[in-house]
Amino acid sequence: MKSPRHIRDTALALTRWVGSPTSIILHSLLFIGAFFLAFTGFFPFDRMLLFLTTIVSLEAIYLSIFIQMTINYTTESIEEVGQDIEEIQEDIGEIQEDVDELQEDVEDIVEDDETEKREEGQEKATLDEIQKDLRKLLADVERLKNGHSETNRQ
Repeated sequence: MKSPRHIRDTALALTRWVGSPTSIILHSLLFIGAFFLAFTGFFPFDRMLLFLTTIVSLEAIYLSIFIQMTINYTTESIEEVGQDIEEIQEDIGEIQEDVDELQEDVEDIVEDDETEKREEGQEKATLDEIQKDLRKLLADVERLKNGHSETNRQ
């Protein structure tokens, strides 16, 4: 007994073949041949119609089964694709959450960096002011020292 997969693959192949130009040509040639044999007297016309009708009916029954199998397989495939899409959307949602967290981290780092730069600027301004005051103080001390030295010399 053949496996369900093999039967499914056969049904898919037959359904594809029946929908092909080769199938149309072959069926047309068979019908033309059957009518040709009936008109030449090789078979009686009514027997040829009975035989042809029986063959076509059986073919239609099996073909409808194969088509339904193909539809069922296609439906299963579409459902699997739908599940895959849902999983991908969930993954994208998780990735988006990670990206949002990273964006927040980057914004925090930028904010911290700007705060540090502002603080460094304030520290530098304070240091510059202290250096300026210190120079002024040293100049005053030097002036007083020179002034005191001159008073001692007199």
